[in-house]
Amino acid sequence: MVRVGCVTRVVIIGGGPGGYEAALVGAQLGAEVTVVDRDGLGGSAVLTDCVPSKTLIATAELMTSVEESRQLGVRFPGHGGDLDSAATVDLAEVNARVKALAASQSTDISAKLDAEGVRVLTGSGRLDGSERVVATTSDGEEVLSADAVLIATGAHPRVLPTAQPDGERILTWEQVYDLAELPPRLIVIGSGVTGAEFASAYNALGSDVVLVSSRDRVLPGEDAQAATVLEDVLRRRGMTVLANSRADSVTRDGDSVSVALADGRSVEGSHCLVAVGSIPNSDKLGLTEAGVATDASGFITVDRVSRTTARGVYAAGDCTGVLMLASVAAMQGRIAMWHALGDAVAPLDLKTVSSNVFTAPEIATVGWSQQSIDADEVDATGVMLPLAGNARAKMQGVHDGFVKLFCRPGTGIIVGGVVVGPRASELIHAISLAVQGRLTVDDVAHAFTVYPSMSGSIAEAARRLHTHW
Repeated sequence: MVRVGCVTRVVIIGGGPGGYEAALVGAQLGAEVTVVDRDGLGGSAVLTDCVPSKTLIATAELMTSVEESRQLGVRFPGHGGDLDSAATVDLAEVNARVKALAASQSTDISAKLDAEGVRVLTGSGRLDGSERVVATTSDGEEVLSADAVLIATGAHPRVLPTAQPDGERILTWEQVYDLAELPPRLIVIGSGVTGAEFASAYNALGSDVVLVSSRDRVLPGEDAQAATVLEDVLRRRGMTVLANSRADSVTRDGDSVSVALADGRSVEGSHCLVAVGSIPNSDKLGLTEAGVATDASGFITVDRVSRTTARGVYAAGDCTGVLMLASVAAMQGRIAMWHALGDAVAPLDLKTVSSNVFTAPEIATVGWSQQSIDADEVDATGVMLPLAGNARAKMQGVHDGFVKLFCRPGTGIIVGGVVVGPRASELIHAISLAVQGRLTVDDVAHAFTVYPSMSGSIAEAARRLHTHW
């Protein structure tokens, strides 16, 4: 049993991954934990973002497999011999499943917190100094004294003043799950992770998709070679990608929308999805009065153990803008509780965070990037192996993608990697373990892999690096 120090009362504002994971740690360490949650346990990650989008993408993945099955010899009599001419998507049914799974996940989280003795108040919370939280619920206001406070209020979609969502034809990514029919022609504004994921998904589901990118390529923040592979695949599958094209405005006329571009062109479609970033939910929390600093965009300033500038006040998740991933939010929340309650804690290390873009193919990364290496931010060498040469990939009809591995010269310690291909989110774990454990390329090369397997390419990449360090 870990002994709790002087902190015994913890109040958490927000029930997303940062909040509920912190609550579970606090309860485990014997603290009296209260969560004040406004939007539903699980937050946007469970209710409107990660869980819903990846559930939608699961159907899209199946449709991609159906489309590509013809090369494996699969035929469906009566439909031209091809499965893709027979398979269609009932979007209303898909979205009903999306919402049901999200609600079920939220219920599971509620049950976990209840089993651990965490008190949950439904309502909004704000700081009253650094040692009190005022919770506003349907029963009125309740003042909660706290030895430690965690703010985990998340973020919401950024919208353009000239592209106001109406929930019907002009949409944010939180509103697409109310669609009853597949958009005939969907215009996606924004080629970051969210825009690319939805563009890829709806393209696979059967929509005619136009992706409007203000940059010269999709996924400008990801590995350049990975982004090129994805863009080539999307174009090959019929998507229109408009590079260096900034959207000025979106207007609706009945059942159609028009996107005006900065260069004078316009794009017509049936629906428009605006995916241009997020805004932190940091207003009306009493931050300034409590001495909690924010940056110019409203993100709460935190250090590597989740402390804000106010004593006893921590913050976690998207409201901090550190790295807007559910896994990072959860880790920030846990770190905050470990630190506040006097348990052993290691500061957050972003170079060990693995992330994934759920497009088709997926793009997974961990550790130092090719861009950082090229900019001489770290001394490392790398190797890239196309999946087209992998025996398992050939058997499954996989032609696109690669494995990339980076190591330090002199030691061979693995410091990063990229996987592009089907289920890259699963394959990256082996590289994540290597980065976290400071394994060398020889450590990875000498470990057995199954033959044939996609993971065999990771071991082969490590073997290729043996003579490079």
